[in-house]
Amino acid sequence: MQFCEECGSLMHADSEEMVCSSCGARVAKDEDVTAQYVSIETQRFDDVIETTEDATDEGMPTAEVTCEQCGNDRAWYTIKQTGAADEPPTRFFKCTECGYRWREYD
Repeated sequence: MQFCEECGSLMHADSEEMVCSSCGARVAKDEDVTAQYVSIETQRFDDVIETTEDATDEGMPTAEVTCEQCGNDRAWYTIKQTGAADEPPTRFFKCTECGYRWREYD
C-alpha cells in the first residue's frame, strides 16, 4: 500500500504511477518493499462514539422512543449482537432526559 504524501489518503495504481484517490496527486510506484510506513493520527476525539456504561452519550445516535421512566420522547442508542448470528441484534437505549436505560429485542 502507498499513501499520498500530500493528504495521507490511500493511492491506487494507474500504469506506472500511483494516483491519490482524494486529491489526484501522482507519483512513481514505490517498488521498495522495505519502505517505511508512517502512521498519522487524524481522528479527533469528537469523532469517537463512546459505548461503555459510564461514558458520556454526546455524539451517539438518537431515536424517537418513549422513556418508561419520565415520558421523554428521545433516547441515545447502541446496537449489539447479543445472541447468535441468525438472531436480530439488541438495541440498548438511554434516555436523553433522565438517563434511564432499557433494551429492546426485535
